[in-house]
Amino acid sequence: MPEPPVQTWKIIGPGVVGAGIGLASGEFILWPYIASQIGLVFLWGAAIGVLTQWFINMEIERYTLATGETALTGFSRMWRHWGLVFVVMTYFANLWPGWATSSATLFTYLFGGGDANLIAIGMLLVIGASLTLAPVVYVMVERVIFLKVAAIVVFVVIAAVFAITAATWQSLPSAVTSFGQVPAGELGWALVLGAVVFAGAGGGQNLCQSNWIRDKGFGMGAHIPRLVSPITGHEEAAPSTGFVFEPTEANLSRWRRWWRFANWEQMLTVPVITIFTIAFMSMLASSTVFGREDLPNGIGFLDIEAQVLGETVGPWFGALFLVIGAFSLFAAAMGIVDYTSRLAADQLKTSYLRKSTISESKLYFGLVWGLVGIGILVLLAGLDQPLVLLVISACVGGGMMFIYSILLLVLNRRTLPAPLKIRSYRIAAMVWSILLFGVLSVITVIQQGQKLFGG
Repeated sequence: MPEPPVQTWKIIGPGVVGAGIGLASGEFILWPYIASQIGLVFLWGAAIGVLTQWFINMEIERYTLATGETALTGFSRMWRHWGLVFVVMTYFANLWPGWATSSATLFTYLFGGGDANLIAIGMLLVIGASLTLAPVVYVMVERVIFLKVAAIVVFVVIAAVFAITAATWQSLPSAVTSFGQVPAGELGWALVLGAVVFAGAGGGQNLCQSNWIRDKGFGMGAHIPRLVSPITGHEEAAPSTGFVFEPTEANLSRWRRWWRFANWEQMLTVPVITIFTIAFMSMLASSTVFGREDLPNGIGFLDIEAQVLGETVGPWFGALFLVIGAFSLFAAAMGIVDYTSRLAADQLKTSYLRKSTISESKLYFGLVWGLVGIGILVLLAGLDQPLVLLVISACVGGGMMFIYSILLLVLNRRTLPAPLKIRSYRIAAMVWSILLFGVLSVITVIQQGQKLFGG
């Protein structure tokens, strides 16, 4: 087990990347949409979703810190094809480019028109080029996400001063007093599940915490080469099989310091940044468009929100709202293409192509452009409704989280040395995750099936 660096601030990043990519559909679309319909009474659901995902992320990181392997590789040690199952589900959730179309739609609001599909196609091409030309992929993604998080924080501070009304501040306690009330009758279970899943990372993105902390050199991940561009970088990515360290006192001491740092890095980034952003973006929507009868049942409510902000604060603020939202969703789309391709390349090389001469970096290159190409075909086929696409993605993500919560609990109880195993309240948290996403997923499938088949 490598020694943790003395200046740990230098390796802060994976948590910010996870939070930053997650600051997208949930924070800018789903939760503000909920606030525009029913106010702030369901904000407690965001806190539950984010905190549950923190425990999930830490169990994903536990396995990677201890072995250098990704959680998917660990699952594949229990059954060879588990990794492929989750890769396929991640692709199914992300084939619909809902984040790119959302970003493009906000640009059309900003400039008063334009073809959102063509803009989204252009964005996908830029994303493909950026990810495959960066010498070290993670470094480029990290820089984009740090810029995004900084821009959102500045915007939220300005909004808190100029745009959120006193009445909205006074209604904030309702988010606590309404705890336990699920507004499924007003919103539908699919949207409720989507909001809880996208309160934070959600779906396959949580699994990619393994890949990001490994590329940053956390724990035993320091022994695994990073994913690099096959064009501009020095190709060194290797199959993602890891190592088990001897549980000596010196190694366990290093392990405890790594585990303590990883917990704080996640807690001070994902839950803090995400809950802060969801709360303020929902308050902004509640201040501007809650109670209006002319709100569209879709992303168009953001256009009306921008118009109201322009009228009450100034045209500059309405435009800033759309610019920040469009950039945030674009950066999220980039992160989603990255983590989807990263998970797939890792599993293909580790489980199926270990003896092949093709490197993980080249696999990643092909998968990035494959996902970009599929997204373009989806848009050309006319599937371009952002809110619908995001709810579909969230429903798939919720099912994934139910399944891999079970596998994480089994993996970290059975395969790790005794001092590293999951125990006590963290076991209870994972059981809660299983119940939460399992129940929500089953209810949503039943409800949507009744709508589809008229039962």
